[in-house]
Amino acid sequence: MNEHRQQAYFDLIQSLLNCGSHDEVQEVLAANEELVDVGFLQAVEAAAVMSSQQGYENTANWLRNLAVQQGKALNLTPQTSYPQENGENSKPISSQERGLESLIEEETQAYFQFLMEVLQATAESRSNAQVVYPLLAKNTDKLNGVFAERLRLWATNTLAEAEPNAAISIAAVIGNFSNLIRQFPLDSKASNMEIAIAGYEIALTVYTRSAFPKDWARTQYNLGNAYSDRILGERADNIEHAIAAFTAALEVLTRSAFPKKWATTQNNLGNAYLYRILGERADNIELAIAAYRVALEVTTKSAFGVDWATTQNNLGNAYLYRILGERAENIELAIAAYSAALEVRTRSAFPQYHTETLSNLGSLYQDINQFYLAYNIFTKAIETIESLREEIVSVSGVESKRKQAEEWNKLYSRMVEVCLELGKKTEAIEYVERSKTRNLVEQILERDYKTIFPPEVFTQLEKYREKIAVGQYQIQNGKAENPKVLAQHLQQLRNQRNELQNRYLAVGYGFKFDSFQASLDEHTAIIEWYILNDKILAFIVTKQGEVTVWQSQPEDREALRNWVNQYLQNYYNQKDQWLNNLGKALKELASILNIDEILTQIPKHCDKLILIPHRFLHLFPLHAIPINQNSENSSCLLDLFAGGVSYAPSCQLLQQVQQRQRPDFQSLFAIQNPTEDLNYTDLEVQVIQSYFNTSNVLKKTAATLTAINNTDLNTYHCAHFSCHGSFNLTNPGNSALILAKALIVDTPTKPDSERYLNLRAGETYNLEKCLTLDKIFTLKLEKCRLVTLSACETGLIDFQNTSDEYIGLPSGFLLAGSPSVVSSLWKVDDLSTSFLMIKFYENLFTLDNLEAGDIAIALKQAQIWLRNLTIEGLDRFLEEHKPQIAKVLAQLRVGQRIIFQESLERIKQRQRLPFANPYYWAGFTASGR
Repeated sequence: MNEHRQQAYFDLIQSLLNCGSHDEVQEVLAANEELVDVGFLQAVEAAAVMSSQQGYENTANWLRNLAVQQGKALNLTPQTSYPQENGENSKPISSQERGLESLIEEETQAYFQFLMEVLQATAESRSNAQVVYPLLAKNTDKLNGVFAERLRLWATNTLAEAEPNAAISIAAVIGNFSNLIRQFPLDSKASNMEIAIAGYEIALTVYTRSAFPKDWARTQYNLGNAYSDRILGERADNIEHAIAAFTAALEVLTRSAFPKKWATTQNNLGNAYLYRILGERADNIELAIAAYRVALEVTTKSAFGVDWATTQNNLGNAYLYRILGERAENIELAIAAYSAALEVRTRSAFPQYHTETLSNLGSLYQDINQFYLAYNIFTKAIETIESLREEIVSVSGVESKRKQAEEWNKLYSRMVEVCLELGKKTEAIEYVERSKTRNLVEQILERDYKTIFPPEVFTQLEKYREKIAVGQYQIQNGKAENPKVLAQHLQQLRNQRNELQNRYLAVGYGFKFDSFQASLDEHTAIIEWYILNDKILAFIVTKQGEVTVWQSQPEDREALRNWVNQYLQNYYNQKDQWLNNLGKALKELASILNIDEILTQIPKHCDKLILIPHRFLHLFPLHAIPINQNSENSSCLLDLFAGGVSYAPSCQLLQQVQQRQRPDFQSLFAIQNPTEDLNYTDLEVQVIQSYFNTSNVLKKTAATLTAINNTDLNTYHCAHFSCHGSFNLTNPGNSALILAKALIVDTPTKPDSERYLNLRAGETYNLEKCLTLDKIFTLKLEKCRLVTLSACETGLIDFQNTSDEYIGLPSGFLLAGSPSVVSSLWKVDDLSTSFLMIKFYENLFTLDNLEAGDIAIALKQAQIWLRNLTIEGLDRFLEEHKPQIAKVLAQLRVGQRIIFQESLERIKQRQRLPFANPYYWAGFTASGR
């Protein structure tokens, strides 16, 4: 067993231990399926033994179960526990197991050292977050379930031997650290909650009710909050633990002794009952209402206005869900509670809370079919959150902004539904647009901020931003002398800022669909999908006429959910089955999306189609889905449109990139086979290079990140990357194009998943030497007409991110300045990709001129050519490029030359159309202009 493989096993085990859910475990295993073999099972078993010997029995049991499950998957029966040394059936420990033991021992010491550092920092700083949080931020790789186990084990052993006074001090520090980690904004919330719960439960072994009643009650209260927010474990059990902890806390935190804390605990107890899973739903809601009501007896509007408003909002939710009593009466009570909350939760003073309550109230009106009331309330709520985006990012950072966007996208979805109920189709699509790709649009605007606004306007906007941020901070932190007056002043500043800003912005929240529609070519049609919880929407847009909206049935939405799950499961776990069934799967997708029905809404004169997917629809080759389902000779969507089928992230981003006029297409920058293992890449780039007047090709070992950084990319009209690619679903910023000299010869003992990539078994790459998405965002491609990513999975996006769905390598190059990006949706075939790319560029240069739709047309023609290519046609293609092929073969090593020639022979042994399977031709898409 080589050291690289052994290290790869260890890396995978650590990644699995850091997972926050069963689904995440399955995703990690699927992404590393080449490592899951007998050697991996042995490594897991060795890790389980080490964990058990060190006292981490929960970790050991989890690892044993993992070994059993994966052994079944491999049709093996793994040995789930090793005999004791010198036992009757003992066996020698292999060098692999000893190596893993040493690695685990080193990890144990690292965790222990970090634990001591963080507890010391908590104690010495008196729980100062400004001291502790930077230390946590530097060690997020250790904030996981393993750390929680280490904390629990160390504290249990230490407290058992500590003097009483020392034990009290240790418990206090651990409790304070738990408070800090529970509210730590970075890394995994799931792991942070586990650490906090471990800390509180440890503290309670010292803080008994009889000896330290106040500390015991306070810790029970904190434990209840942690269980309420817990992500891991069964939700029902977590809520029961929270109820038990809050109930225990109330034994000491009585109304007479601690009125404010008592009321807060009652409010939190009410929340737990409201969302309780066990027991009778009706009874739980009544318990919640009772808890909120008694809390309001103490948290009055005059004494505790903010808390009073929060409890009123919660009470409104409870009445909305109430089962007992008259429905009409409960609705009136809910409306009254929300309305009361809004008396304090004003837009000017508490805009985010204001929006939350408005959203609840609007949803209530929507649910009782009072759509005009819902529309008016949602309008106010959306106006508030849109005016806040700049303030959120300036005060709380990009991560807070993303989380806010995830939450408020639910509001946009409801508004879209209400608009459609009221027949406001144009407004519906405007709200669809305002909920999508907003972060990317803002980043593009920010890059050109100083050029969009005149200097004096830019300066004034910066002043508004600073004044609003300072004032908002003063109000929310109780530092304003007259909050009401300041709140009114801030609202005036917001209005003035928005009015000034919108004079110069053509996109964003100022996006007007009418002006966008008028800018369309009369031969262009757009299909924009929008996925709701219970239906699929498709907006059909052309230059003239009203927007047409197609809506699916609920069963179609459920069928789509099942289809997506099956597709992704096959793609990640059963590649052969995925490949062989791809054509059948696309036919099923066409039926679910009712594409034939949607196409009837497109005028016959429209010969160019732009697709705007939503969420996971970005992952699939919609241009290749079959049409005319009832016909034996059905073609695909691509065949219907002579002007091509292209993709765009949104209408507003399409409008943005259409403003990029790039008529020149004469110079090429290319990356060619940096890892030297792509047998057909050299042919591909060599042929493509011949079409351009000037070119700069970084070949093989010369294709390094340093070389790219030393190249002025801003002078080229086309950038072509022919290499390996990798999409990182958990951290899209680390998605990358793999470059030369990034392969690590000696893998570090403790590889950082943020820095290293395991592309294949035994191969680890240093992401700092690759072109990652984060680096792409910083590029300047202001003369570029086209970026082609001739690599695997370069078109995938973070479909799980509901705050801004279009985050991937294409978005990086669009932000960098290119109006068009060609990229791939899966791990493509090396040979067929080379043929496709050669034909694509050949088509580009045989078109009369390079205008807006030509890239889509050229790609379409290349894909149809490859799909319909016969063995005889392949022979003619090879003959046409015989000089380039001979030149490439001469440069290859003997083994590579044999592989090159043998693969061509195997293709000729296939059926008459060797590339007819969509796998070979449908994987690439043209995005942008």
